[in-house]
Amino acid sequence: MARERPPGRGCGALPRCLLGAALLLGLRLCVELRRVGSGSGAPVRSAPPGPVPGPPAPHLLPPPGPPRGTSRRQVTYVRRGRRTLEPSCCAPRKGSRWQIQLQPWAGPAQSLDEEAWRFLRYISTTQIACNHMSTDSLATHSSPANKPWLVCLDDRFGLAHQIRSKQCRLYSLGLGSDDTRFEVSMANDGCEVHRFDPSVKSAHILESQRLWYHRLSIDWRDPHPALAAQKPYSTTRKLGSILNEFGHHKIDVLKADLESAEWKVLENLILEDVLEQIGQLVFEIHLHWPGFEVSGSDSSVVRFWYSLLKELEQKDFRLFHSYKDLSKPQLFLKKDIFNASSCYTLSWVNTRWK
Repeated sequence: MARERPPGRGCGALPRCLLGAALLLGLRLCVELRRVGSGSGAPVRSAPPGPVPGPPAPHLLPPPGPPRGTSRRQVTYVRRGRRTLEPSCCAPRKGSRWQIQLQPWAGPAQSLDEEAWRFLRYISTTQIACNHMSTDSLATHSSPANKPWLVCLDDRFGLAHQIRSKQCRLYSLGLGSDDTRFEVSMANDGCEVHRFDPSVKSAHILESQRLWYHRLSIDWRDPHPALAAQKPYSTTRKLGSILNEFGHHKIDVLKADLESAEWKVLENLILEDVLEQIGQLVFEIHLHWPGFEVSGSDSSVVRFWYSLLKELEQKDFRLFHSYKDLSKPQLFLKKDIFNASSCYTLSWVNTRWK
């Protein structure tokens, strides 16, 4: 006798199995679609009830990164006081300033006569006595003749000792037409002499054992980077740049005859504190016109000249010799006033020089 099958088993249960599998597959597909719509691999969860958080505090925000597509090369910047930031490749020398401190006007009228009288009296009055002012006095101790290019060789300033020990260094700035007897004499006496003259044919010439000629001219600014890239062998440099290039940390004597560029070069030496590396200055100054890139009324030009020389005094440079060139036109800013010459040679010593 055949046994009966229980209800719900056998082939009758197959449709219900297929229906359950389809429901599970649809549920799983729904969950996957929700994950894709949320943009992340984690399931979307609703935020807990509560206040909406505000933006983070500014000091907690990370620094902004570079925009996409830009280079990630890092550039270091240097702050110059309150001015804008500039790349470190153009950073000034330590202690540099933007402008000199102008002295008060010589008188209430702010006239040329007042300024010229003060300036001419200043450059004609020595501030310190120097007993030995030529290399001849190293042996004879005699009074020097009235020569335009003189250095102070008193023992208290150390130059005589530097010359005897062959450790003296002299920089001479000028043009090829200048008389070089002073440089040759200093080289023969034991100084390492570097003569900067853009007219020489070769980049560097060793004229004698201690006398160099360099095809370089001293300016109050370095060439613009774009121009320097086009002319990698430019012959124009600031004095501070040449010191760095040559690896020289000091100059015992700086002689300069720059044909009216001396005012801006001197201003650059002051603003960039190159003066601290110089023991003595022997400059020929020209007064027949304001000079390169010096502008303004005649009285303001003379005030600027006077302020530059007062900056030297504030840096402990003292005038020990003044030479008035009577062979040059006797003109002061194109005027025949105060019996002034258009050319003077002035010598200063750095009283803090070591």
